[in-house]
Amino acid sequence: MISDLDTFVRDSLKQGLSRDSVREALRSARWREEEIAAALDRYAKVDFPVPVPKRSPYLSAREAFMYLLLFLCLYISAVSFGRLLFEFINRAFPDPLRYFEQADTSGLRMSVASLIVAFPLYLWLSWLTLKAVRQDPDKRGSKIRKWLTYITLFVAAGVIIGDLITLLFNLLGGELTTRFLLKVAAVLLIAGLIFGYYLWDLRQEEKND
Repeated sequence: MISDLDTFVRDSLKQGLSRDSVREALRSARWREEEIAAALDRYAKVDFPVPVPKRSPYLSAREAFMYLLLFLCLYISAVSFGRLLFEFINRAFPDPLRYFEQADTSGLRMSVASLIVAFPLYLWLSWLTLKAVRQDPDKRGSKIRKWLTYITLFVAAGVIIGDLITLLFNLLGGELTTRFLLKVAAVLLIAGLIFGYYLWDLRQEEKND
């Protein structure tokens, strides 16, 4: 369904009005900047008698499957790597009251097995999606890709905030140990890397738009 804003922009461009004049008129009518930019961006900047619409990215079942599987592998890899680091920390700084941790290797084996399967698959899917975007730059605007990216940023930010709260809580209670600090650092490292990478990816996308 075409909105009033889309109709106005299309008709204005059809009459030969400049984009700047259309933008100023919409600002006077108190449209938000992002709404104006999105409406104008639907039409290509080409010399043609009538407005030429840009090709809109669409969501295919294959694309949705690829991105869902990619981010699933990312989450599995992050959790498994975190559990693996925790296992190493537990063995390097054992708790005398939890001696059974040294004998139980099931957590270590599960973390390694998960990483061996999920992380290479994540790298392969990342390569495939990056290759597809290079061949068709419009795919960078995939809605499911953006949604999953923002959800990942939200989860990573939540983990970082929760980790810092836990650190401060234990600091105020005077219960800091080397074992605890290393686990906090491990969580911050994993969540920080994920948050930093996908934030950088979004900013690169904004620069290319």
